[in-house]
Amino acid sequence: MHELSICQALLDQVERIAVEHGASAVERILLRVGPLSGVEGPLLLHAYPLAAAGTIAANAELVIETAPVRVACNDCGAQTDATPNRLLCGDCGSYKTRLVSGDELLLANLELTIPD
Repeated sequence: MHELSICQALLDQVERIAVEHGASAVERILLRVGPLSGVEGPLLLHAYPLAAAGTIAANAELVIETAPVRVACNDCGAQTDATPNRLLCGDCGSYKTRLVSGDELLLANLELTIPD
């Protein structure tokens, strides 16, 4: 289950940010996960409490937002939504596209408790 190691790496990053800002606790963690990232959101949610135990983020809410799969067309220049198994241009139908989003695993937002 590689989601546990992903949670541990995420928490390392969260703890660094919390220390930089002098936070006493982490309240909420927002992750943006693309369907092509190779990460399963439900497994990540399941692994999070194990990884977070004893950390500054132990009681934080982990929120996972799904990122859309978007492609940019090399033929017509359009950016359109696509499905994970069909990365075609939504405007002209070309297969000559490049992925714009959908493969990310991004720490999008942190809510911290910072003492006065």
